[in-house]
Amino acid sequence: MDINQFLGGNAVFLAIAAFVIICIFLGVRIVPQSEKHVVERFGRLRSVLGPGINFVVPFLDRIAHKVSVLERQLPTASQDAITADNVLVKVETSVFYRVTEPEKTVYRIRDVDGAIATTVAGIVRSEIGKLELDQVQSNRAQLIERVREQVTAMVDDWGVEVTRAEILDVNLDEQTRAAMLQQLNAERARRAQVMEAEGKKRSVELAADADLYAAEQAAKARRVTADAEAYATGVIAGAIKENGLEAAQFQVALKQVEALQAVAVGQGKQTILIPANALDAFGDAFKMLKGRG
Repeated sequence: MDINQFLGGNAVFLAIAAFVIICIFLGVRIVPQSEKHVVERFGRLRSVLGPGINFVVPFLDRIAHKVSVLERQLPTASQDAITADNVLVKVETSVFYRVTEPEKTVYRIRDVDGAIATTVAGIVRSEIGKLELDQVQSNRAQLIERVREQVTAMVDDWGVEVTRAEILDVNLDEQTRAAMLQQLNAERARRAQVMEAEGKKRSVELAADADLYAAEQAAKARRVTADAEAYATGVIAGAIKENGLEAAQFQVALKQVEALQAVAVGQGKQTILIPANALDAFGDAFKMLKGRG
């Protein structure tokens, strides 16, 4: 039996075997981990194939779209915006997203990258328009969070998830920069003057506190001296009350002697005038002392 007779007798079986092999080859689909495949049957969505081995109906189903589920980054975009205090700024933004539902991404939006970029630009302009320039600079984190939340809500129908939305930079024109620099210098000068005035005020307050403290201490010293003199006067009054006139004369004579001693203290070149009754005072004092002794 030659080969022609063999093929002629088994042609049908060979054709069937070949058809089965082709069906198996076309019916088995292996999807990579980083992709999802959208299957159509007669032009309509049939299913979405996930990573691994999948089976489709040969000749009826076809892989219409192969969609990557890796995170993507849109090109850095720059758009103009006007703040609440009418300052023109140029904002640079960057967006990261990934596809979560390929069937929505394929059938609901033609250019998802362009749509997301346009949405981000509009939301950024709207949010910056609600803030003044100083707030835009100081509340960058809150602004980014609000932009990300609104972008996420807007793109939900497109089957994508915005993972990050960043405002990279907020640039100003030269005139605005010069005005802000002038304002900053004026503010610094004002703060320096305020600090200098506060220092002078503090210095005056401390000096006043020192004078008040000195006056209080002097008053306390005078009070102590007055108390001592009052005590001494009371003692003398008690002595006079007990001993009569002799105690009073003794105290007077003693004060006269102390006064003469104070007058006699000096450099030895001055002229000292002694009252006529000075010697009598000494005598009286000595007599009283002798009488007391």
